[in-house]
Amino acid sequence: MKMKKWRAKPKYDPIRDSKAERNLFARRVFVASIVVLIMCAGLFVNLYHLQIQECTTYRTRSNDNRIKLLPLPPARGLIYDRYGRKLAENTTFFGLYIVPEKVKDLKETFEALKPLVGLTDEDIANFEKARRRALRYTPILLKPDLSEEQIARFAVNQYKFPSIDVQAYFKRHYLYGEPLTHILGYVGKINDRDIERLKKEDKYSNYAGTHDIGKRGIERFYEDQLHGKVGFEEVEVNSRGKVVRKLQEQPAVAGESIHLTIDLDLQRFITQLLGDQRAAVVVLDPKDSSILAMVSTPSYDNNLFVGGISSKDYNHLLYDPDRPLYSRATQGAYPPASTVKPFIAVSALTENVIDPKKEIFDPGYWYLPNSQKRYRDWKWGGHGKTNLQKAITESSDTYFYQVAYGLGIDRLSLWMKKFGFGLPTGVDLKEETDGVMPSREWKKTRYKRSWLQGDTIPVGIGQGYWNATPLQVAKALAVLVNNGKVNTPHLMQKIEGSEVKNYQDPHLYPDITAPKAEYWQAAKEGMFGVVNGKTGTARRAFAGTNYKVAGKSGTAQVFSLKENQIYKADELKKHLHDHAWFIAYAPYEKPKIIVAIILENAGGGSSHAAPLMRKIMDYYLDVRLPEVEKMQAMQTTTRTEKLDAKEKSH
Repeated sequence: MKMKKWRAKPKYDPIRDSKAERNLFARRVFVASIVVLIMCAGLFVNLYHLQIQECTTYRTRSNDNRIKLLPLPPARGLIYDRYGRKLAENTTFFGLYIVPEKVKDLKETFEALKPLVGLTDEDIANFEKARRRALRYTPILLKPDLSEEQIARFAVNQYKFPSIDVQAYFKRHYLYGEPLTHILGYVGKINDRDIERLKKEDKYSNYAGTHDIGKRGIERFYEDQLHGKVGFEEVEVNSRGKVVRKLQEQPAVAGESIHLTIDLDLQRFITQLLGDQRAAVVVLDPKDSSILAMVSTPSYDNNLFVGGISSKDYNHLLYDPDRPLYSRATQGAYPPASTVKPFIAVSALTENVIDPKKEIFDPGYWYLPNSQKRYRDWKWGGHGKTNLQKAITESSDTYFYQVAYGLGIDRLSLWMKKFGFGLPTGVDLKEETDGVMPSREWKKTRYKRSWLQGDTIPVGIGQGYWNATPLQVAKALAVLVNNGKVNTPHLMQKIEGSEVKNYQDPHLYPDITAPKAEYWQAAKEGMFGVVNGKTGTARRAFAGTNYKVAGKSGTAQVFSLKENQIYKADELKKHLHDHAWFIAYAPYEKPKIIVAIILENAGGGSSHAAPLMRKIMDYYLDVRLPEVEKMQAMQTTTRTEKLDAKEKSH
């Protein structure tokens, strides 16, 4: 084995070794200094970037953690009747608001709140829906409608919930409920469909902090006017999200208030008169077709929908066989029956299809030429020799079968559309059906079949494929009363905001100018005979009035009879009974009111609907109008006295 050679250790030299150590130390100090300088340079560069170049960015981010923009929802506009009586208002309620981003454990917090304020699973579900569309660090309503006891219990324990507060908010309240539901509609919670629509219309930002939106009726149609404009409040908050101080504010602009054409007293009177019947009544002012009353029964309390209706209550309304959720006045489509005979008469006179003085013989039936198809009159044995006035007064079906045959479906359909049938009336409500004014094209589209000559005949008495809403029938009567002047039925009288905007008729449809004045008069005289003539179908209902009425009854069949089948009401189920119609206007010479009534499954119009018409006319002309005239006279006197006093003071 090879042995390493041993070498002696160099002898220690103090001078030599001291110099080497100093050199090593100097090199290390130099390297360390370079590193420190580089680090300082990097720190300086970073500080320059943060403090100088990115100053604005980080100042903004810092302020975002300290300063918040809180939305200020606007107060919703109020709704009044034509005489200034409030119909819809905003009531103050108190709710529990929470900033979810400031809560560590929401589930634990909810469990703690349940015994304190009665927090329910439905409340939590509604909160989660609202949270999805809310801005970050914005208080969200968790528990609405707090009672005084719940507020007191929470106040004692509020220290446990630093990110939760009790705050006041407005809630819509309808003062009269059911009588006005189908007119006013209601507001409800904003849902996903509403959000999608608002975003599409570029209105979403205006609903920050707002919980409700118009869902039906006037509330829906005039949503843009009633809602107002959202405001914002810039506040400083602490680390827990509590507002420390307000920095500046842009106030919300309250919604505009709407004055309707509705007479509240008349509306409530008719509602009480109809009771629980399935019925509808439309009352128009002949001057401009403004709606004085529009009642659909049965109805429901629209306050149930404000803030969210329970599933139990909604299902009760939804599956009610009387169908209270839909408005029979604007959505109920019924065969208009004999109410349309005066309108058809004007059309046939203008087209030279009939001569008002020429008589035909009515044996109680009418045969379609070149066939064995027989159409029966409502009166067995018929009306005998019949001219136009007698045909309207006694409501001869046979006469108008012949008129319909002479006009043909093309001219008949065209003329009735001029009166507004088969078209939207233009009323300021979304909830309206067009009805059906049948034509060749309509049948081809609907049934894929050609129009037959026999289809035209029942249309001549308002049956067959034809159906219409009570509002359409009332509008047509207003056109007749005004000799062809077409006004749009409407509910808005004026909108009151920074300035008052009165209703302006949009003139959706042209006036009917072709008929001569005597043609309009001939139809009116026939209607006058219905109420005042010795053989008029409704003469008994209006006996003894101190005003003159012109009217027309109608009995709408729910199902078709076979050729030799006899109608026996006592053998039919109630839902198969005829609908009872009556239309009228008064006073005859200078009309102040137009009314259309339908009673579902009530039977004949003269025997059932006419007596109700009499009560409405009596109330409005003998009671209500004198009250209004007296009230207006007092207001005029008061204004005059104030002006006189003001002039004297000067």
